[in-house]
Amino acid sequence: MAGNATRVLIVDDEENQRTGLASMVAAWGFTAETAADGQEALDKLATFPAHVMVTDLMMPRMDGFELLRRIASQGGGPPAIVVTAFGNIETAIATMHDLGAFWFLEKPIDPRALRVLLERAASQQRLVDEAERLKRELSYQGVLGELVGRAAPMQEVFSLVRQVAPSKAAVLVTGESGTGKELVARAIHSLSPRAAGPFVAINCAAMPETLMESELFGHEKGAFTGALERRAGCFELAQNGTLLLDEIGDMPVATQAKLLRVLEDSRVRRLGGKGEILVDVRVIASTNKVLSEALKKNELREDLYYRLNVFHIVLPPLRDRLEDLPLLAETLLRDLNRKHGTKVADIAPEVMEEFRRHPWPGNVRELRNTLERAVILTGEGTIRAVHLPGNFKSAGAATRSGDEADPASVRLRVGTTIDEAEKALIQHTLEHTRNNKTRAAEILGISLKTLHNKLKEYGAAESEA
Repeated sequence: MAGNATRVLIVDDEENQRTGLASMVAAWGFTAETAADGQEALDKLATFPAHVMVTDLMMPRMDGFELLRRIASQGGGPPAIVVTAFGNIETAIATMHDLGAFWFLEKPIDPRALRVLLERAASQQRLVDEAERLKRELSYQGVLGELVGRAAPMQEVFSLVRQVAPSKAAVLVTGESGTGKELVARAIHSLSPRAAGPFVAINCAAMPETLMESELFGHEKGAFTGALERRAGCFELAQNGTLLLDEIGDMPVATQAKLLRVLEDSRVRRLGGKGEILVDVRVIASTNKVLSEALKKNELREDLYYRLNVFHIVLPPLRDRLEDLPLLAETLLRDLNRKHGTKVADIAPEVMEEFRRHPWPGNVRELRNTLERAVILTGEGTIRAVHLPGNFKSAGAATRSGDEADPASVRLRVGTTIDEAEKALIQHTLEHTRNNKTRAAEILGISLKTLHNKLKEYGAAESEA
């Protein structure tokens, strides 16, 4: 950070002083901005992220002391060189110690001393910025785009994504449903030279056969009944970008033949069109089918398979990377809290243990859905076993043998009546929610009115709030 790469904010209520300093600093190759007091300095810092600040202490409206306090309370800011006109060295030293100022200078300012201090402060800021950069990189270990995983199988996927992204090669992504195949495609696109271009995805399994060709290649007005206007297809929409053909194994075989022609010639003809359109599109295909079986059953053309399978990435199922569960859960919780405005902090150890036992047939998508339900029920605090879906807990319990009872569960002896079981469940749920009846009713799947009626029946009317 040298020369005009270093931004300096000069704060002084005396116009001649601040403009003179700004001119001098600019002459040394720095970029300078000025502010007449502390309040204006705070406003300037919002749009002018200074590397170094030179500030007077005695100013109207907001003085230098308050300015430095505000900056410190907001988590720190640029190193500050304090200027004092009164020769009060003790005050300046106290300011350095208490408010984190970098150094102090007495007025009139010695230009040589100021230049040395600016360069030293800028050097210190470089070190701080580098440390922050390294910290961010470390905090994002195990994250590539929207993909998350530290387990060896996912690190292998990350490596393949980084290798193939800069190329123009077609990519085939395979894996079970819910493993994140579209996220892989988006990561490849974002790391590629086409990142500024469009990313277009089409789900071949969700598209009726009669509309598939129109979606892919577009159509002219009047090409078929209902074609009231010209429409561009996905290849045109993805021009200079990336097109994801999701669930390619479900594309009609007749359409696969036409797709192969486009991939080989880089030209599309709209339905009903007379001319061809040159397209520059990177194609990524994905499928959850076993490719050998799809080829054997003629669900996927062999020539199309070889055209798409230039670079193959296989996504592992969640059950093969259970060590990623804590990182995945943490990432999903942040996203779900933002989505629902909740404040769920963490997941109870017994729930994480339940997660490790679960087979996860729906993979990461199932994990997200499970956590989303739990987040809504929890609202804030810790997700516990009572917040998991009933069938989820039953499946997890079926995998256990001889374990101790889950503290969030209700144990009933043989011979317990239905009424007794219902009462025990309601009381246990109320204990879990700290007598929050609205939350308890949500967890139990009953109305608040029904819960109140049940409590009256149990002689618990005195606990009504």
